[in-house]
Amino acid sequence: MGKVVMYSTVSVDGFVADENDQPGPLFDWLSSGDVPLDDSGVLKVSRTSYDYTRPYWDRIGVTICGRHVFDLTDGWDGKPPGGIDHVVVVTHRPAPEGWDPEAPFHFVDGVEAAVAKAQELAGDRMVEVAAGDVGGQVLAAGLVDEVRMDVVPVVFGSGKRYFGSVDAQHLLEDPDVVIQGNRVLHLRYQVRR
Repeated sequence: MGKVVMYSTVSVDGFVADENDQPGPLFDWLSSGDVPLDDSGVLKVSRTSYDYTRPYWDRIGVTICGRHVFDLTDGWDGKPPGGIDHVVVVTHRPAPEGWDPEAPFHFVDGVEAAVAKAQELAGDRMVEVAAGDVGGQVLAAGLVDEVRMDVVPVVFGSGKRYFGSVDAQHLLEDPDVVIQGNRVLHLRYQVRR
C-alpha cells in the first residue's frame, strides 16, 4: 500500500485558511514562477517548486477531505482536482441530492473507514489527506505516515489550523526535505512511530 500523506499549503503561523475559509495569499506561490505546473496554464511555479511538487502530485491516487471542504468546492463539479483518480469524503451525511453516482467520489463515515477505502482505491499509489480537522483526526488515529507543508510567508493570526483540533503531542522526525521556492518553503516530515 502507498503512504498516507497529510498535506496543505500553510501560513507561517499554522493556518490553512482564515476564519472565513479564505486562503488569502496562501496559493500565490502557485503563480510566482515561469514553469507550468499542469496543463491549465494558470499554475506556474519556480523550477525548484516544479521539481518537488510535480512528482508528488503524480504519485497521488486518492485524496481524503472532509465534507466541509467538499461543500466549499461544490465537489469540484464531480471531477477530482489535479487529475487525482478518486476523492474520499469523510462525512456523516449522504452524497448531495442529485449527485452523479458515477462520479469518483466516495462518502464514508469516519477517518479509519476513509483511510481504508482510500488505500483500497489507491493500491500502491499515495493517499493524500487534506490538512485541517480531518487531517488532524487521521494523524491522531496514527494513520499518517508523512506530513508535507508548503509554508508561505504570511501570518494570519487566526483561522483554520493545519492540524485541526489535535489535542495530543505527535512527534515527527527531522525534516527530510527542505526546499526553498519562490514565495514558499517546501517541508516534508516522516511521522515518528
